[in-house]
Amino acid sequence: MSEPVPPAAVPDTEHRGLVARLPPTVRGLVLLARLDRPIGWWLLFWPGAWASALNADWRLIPWLLLGSVAMRGAGCVWNDLIDRDLDAKVARTAARPIPAGLVSPRGALAWMVALCLVGLAVLMQLSPRAAAVAVASLGLVAAYPFMKRITWWPQAWLGLVFSWGVPVAWVQATGGFGAAGLLLYLGSIAWVVGYDTIYACQDREDDALVGVRSSALALGPRVRGGVAVCYALAAALWAGAVWQVRPDWLAVAALVPVGVQLGAQVARLRPDDPAGALSLFRSNRFAGLLVFLACAAVGAAG
Repeated sequence: MSEPVPPAAVPDTEHRGLVARLPPTVRGLVLLARLDRPIGWWLLFWPGAWASALNADWRLIPWLLLGSVAMRGAGCVWNDLIDRDLDAKVARTAARPIPAGLVSPRGALAWMVALCLVGLAVLMQLSPRAAAVAVASLGLVAAYPFMKRITWWPQAWLGLVFSWGVPVAWVQATGGFGAAGLLLYLGSIAWVVGYDTIYACQDREDDALVGVRSSALALGPRVRGGVAVCYALAAALWAGAVWQVRPDWLAVAALVPVGVQLGAQVARLRPDDPAGALSLFRSNRFAGLLVFLACAAVGAAG
């Protein structure tokens, strides 16, 4: 009897559609900043949008979206510069622009600076206190690519980074950062750990071979249970944040749709199915929208 063929890795970078018709250098820059893959900047955008909506502060939301696109792109460039040798050894990432030769390390650095200048324009829209909070995230961003080398839980560090929009937007809206903002931030971290563990299921075999650590490897056969715990914790912390703003069970009930969506992710998760894991990971764009709608309803009613 022949051995079963393991599922192929889903490429991280695919040259398809409009992207495939771009000049090679431009295509490399687009792929390097993941501009062809909006899921990343949506996931970075939502936590800040939640904080703004819960405080009924709508002015900042378009700027948060622009900043998320630019700074997610800059973060991806930085990550790929640091990881270029590892990326060349992993099937899913070998086609990334730097290991594939589409963009040189020097060109990537210049592109990162250009994206950061867009982020600077967004920073100038913030109050001095909120701007200081935003700048404080740069150390976390710079350290993230190294976390997979020193901890089995780099997803937790990513949670700190990808949830940073909460304190920025909360300070912008209120001038301070109280219990509700903290609970919203901690809930976002738990959510990020959950969905990035799903994402890491795509790379478990390659990561083990090259010595890269992840929560998907740390959890082993308990991946589904681990994601379930993260999502349950996220929902509980979000409920606590909503309760701090509006102590009403009807307000908390606004989170029921996202609870159902996250539960469905856990039920459908098959850690050995890379394509399925990627699809579930991407569905968190919709989960973020459901949290935003709940926060918007509570903020508007408050």
